[in-house]
Amino acid sequence: MDRQLGTRALAERATAFKGMITDNLIIREATNRDRKRVVTLVSSVLAEFDLPFESDSKDADLEDIEANYLFSGGIFEIIEDREGNLLGAYGLFPLDENICELRKMYFMPQIRGRGLGRLVLERAAGHARRLGFRSIMLETISVLQQAIRLYTSFGFVPIPIEHPSARVDQRYIFELTE
Repeated sequence: MDRQLGTRALAERATAFKGMITDNLIIREATNRDRKRVVTLVSSVLAEFDLPFESDSKDADLEDIEANYLFSGGIFEIIEDREGNLLGAYGLFPLDENICELRKMYFMPQIRGRGLGRLVLERAAGHARRLGFRSIMLETISVLQQAIRLYTSFGFVPIPIEHPSARVDQRYIFELTE
């Protein structure tokens, strides 16, 4: 490990699919009851970067979180504070039996820059391995520089993108190892 971790941090990282508490945050599996709050989170973060929320295409998967993520072999988790305020989210969407896509990894400004992104990526990679995937792919846009730095420092590498759009001009892949 690149830094020493306390007992509490190690216990938190070992938590698999159940809710996890880190400091004053709870990470738990989302359900369709969380849908409206997740849509609000995603659309507000996109608006912060002048990016469109696309309910009929890119963001249509949020219409039914359970069917599109949980029941299709993926995962969707949310990050809340102890009062239940939604502060972040991410999902793993199966593309085929070997590759899943990291989607909807968005955080509210007050929790950015605290190392939570790396923890979420570690958590997502652990879920992807347990679910039997060999790779995690993601699509992003160059304006999200902080996120891109996180992805590349974690080990995601760029791959060609065939059809850039208003929300996507870069694609990355992370190969999972045993």
